[in-house]
Amino acid sequence: MAALLGHDIPALDWHGRPIDAAACAACEHATLREHAGCEPGRSCVRDVYARRIDRFFRTHPALADGHLDHPYFEVRAIAARYAGLFRLGPLLADPDETVRLQVALRVPQRLLVRLRDDPHREVRIRVAQRIELDQIAPLARDPDYQVRCVVAQRAPAGLLTLLMRDVDLQVRQEVARRLPMPALWAMASDAAPEVRRIVAERAPASLLEAFQHDADWTVRWEAAGRAGGRVLAAFLDDAEPEVRARAGQRGQGLPEPAEELPIEELPHG
Repeated sequence: MAALLGHDIPALDWHGRPIDAAACAACEHATLREHAGCEPGRSCVRDVYARRIDRFFRTHPALADGHLDHPYFEVRAIAARYAGLFRLGPLLADPDETVRLQVALRVPQRLLVRLRDDPHREVRIRVAQRIELDQIAPLARDPDYQVRCVVAQRAPAGLLTLLMRDVDLQVRQEVARRLPMPALWAMASDAAPEVRRIVAERAPASLLEAFQHDADWTVRWEAAGRAGGRVLAAFLDDAEPEVRARAGQRGQGLPEPAEELPIEELPHG
């Protein structure tokens, strides 16, 4: 029976065997028991529990390089957090995505590019978050929407235009939040009201007349809060009470409209 040693989770190795006195005596790190940072059930490289493995390497980071080929994936993954950067290259092809995920968080850009087509989405998401912008374009075609969302949050405006018609709503929302005019105006006819509402929030007030008859009242509500002149007057007669109330507040000067988005030239590329 595994000793609990004052903890709720038994001290077991990755084969499910108890880590007892005999196991500790046979461990290659047995001498560390005489010092802090090596304690079964709390800080142990042989434990199946990731937190205990991490405590071990946090105390003994110099030992991480020697465990990058350990048969247990959690040991390799956690060792990768502390190992030298020049030792991480072989782990780019590790069979476990947990290991490759840790590698993606640390490797230099010249190696990070090699994980751009990783089979696991979580790895590619981390790549999209870290990769230099001049290397991010291929990820705009990634099959996973969350990867493309990250691209939409980081990509330069010229690349954002490639995502304007993305099949996923969240991706198009991210694009609408960042795309400059005049390219933004192409999204005023987006099929999703969530996207059109963002356009109505950011477009120049002089173009808000286009939303006067929008099929979704929340889009008209957004436009009514920024409209002026005859466009505002039209919103005062809207069929939806919430839109009329919003237009009424705007007519009284409350709240102040958001600053108009300037019309910019799209950068080439």
